[in-house]
Amino acid sequence: MNYRKVKAIIRGDVLEKVERELEVIGVTGISVTKVKGYGEYSNFYSKDWMVSHARIEIFTHETKADAIARSIIETAYVGLEGDGIVAVLPVEKLYRIRTQSEVVVDDI
Repeated sequence: MNYRKVKAIIRGDVLEKVERELEVIGVTGISVTKVKGYGEYSNFYSKDWMVSHARIEIFTHETKADAIARSIIETAYVGLEGDGIVAVLPVEKLYRIRTQSEVVVDDI
């Protein structure tokens, strides 16, 4: 099994644009979570410095991971602190709960 998890934290205001682009390039499934935190950019006007962002997670075959990451980077780019980050992580095993079986390459 050669899967990757593409995980991105992006500005909330570019989320819909990124979702549309991922659909165009053929991504068949994503998870999106609203998150708060700070890193390169902090909200100094907030008492806890937190900034709202969106986290996207995609499980894909390793051959598609870099193209997906590049697409997110290009689409989410604004050119300011707080644009976000993208990580590509190895996946040791992936199971589909419905079938109670390990996912094969053609499933994703």
